[in-house]
Amino acid sequence: MRVFTARACLTHAPGAGHPDQPSRLAAVHAALQSHRGVELIEAPGAPIEPLLRCHERSYLDRVAAMSAVGGGELGPDTTINAHSWTATLAATGAALAALNHALAGAGHAFAAIRPPGHHALPDRAMGFCIVNHVAVLAEAARHRGFERILIVDWDVHHGNGTQAMVERESRTHFVSMHQWPWYPGSGSADERGVGNCFNLPMAAGLPPQAYVESLWRGIDRATTGWQPDVILVSAGYDGMQGDPLGGFTLEPEHYAAWIGRLRERFAATPIVALMEGGYAPLRLAAGVVATVDALS
Repeated sequence: MRVFTARACLTHAPGAGHPDQPSRLAAVHAALQSHRGVELIEAPGAPIEPLLRCHERSYLDRVAAMSAVGGGELGPDTTINAHSWTATLAATGAALAALNHALAGAGHAFAAIRPPGHHALPDRAMGFCIVNHVAVLAEAARHRGFERILIVDWDVHHGNGTQAMVERESRTHFVSMHQWPWYPGSGSADERGVGNCFNLPMAAGLPPQAYVESLWRGIDRATTGWQPDVILVSAGYDGMQGDPLGGFTLEPEHYAAWIGRLRERFAATPIVALMEGGYAPLRLAAGVVATVDALS
């Protein structure tokens, strides 16, 4: 099983006390390096062109310029340093390498990256996210002729940035199960886009099987009479029991179960999962390993 990553992702450092520390990805790297059957692939950074399909050039130029002078505040919760622009391009590059691997028929793929992406909007950063990697992948896949994209977002927070980018694109179906009410405040069930958005707001502290079945019902609704060409997973692990930024009760085996169901139902469809949230590093690493095992 190939996992795509970039060591440059470790250089993005928002500062002491911020939840998105380099130790998150370092723990994932350590767990995967010691896990039999996993090959970590160092991917090249992305050029800016794929990002421009989703983000405004003026915004990307502002991120690059701010990083070039040492960093600063992109928003109230998104801080960057001198290396953050390089790290962001590295993260998108690893995600694109994973997509290319899967679309070539070489097998499902996982991208172990940071900073995360699913809150990023076309013209601004949000929620620790600078570039919306999964939205970039959706456009990259469509650019290669894969028209129908299913995005599954199981992060504990609603993928508001992703929804904003796809809610008028009927060829992309977006399923998000997330804690409600919770940051960022979006994701009610009546936010349907053009009928292509399937939001599943859930209370904290439920038995894990309630979350497992809710997400699967959403996937079932989103794909009844509709077959995806590609499945992209915004794989956040802040829904795990004990995560400091969430209140769900999931364990590693529940993420593996979702991947297993996706593989069974969509046997011929490539799956690419990319890391989003998860702020207890060892728990995050366990969730990633379970997902990678299920993908393989």
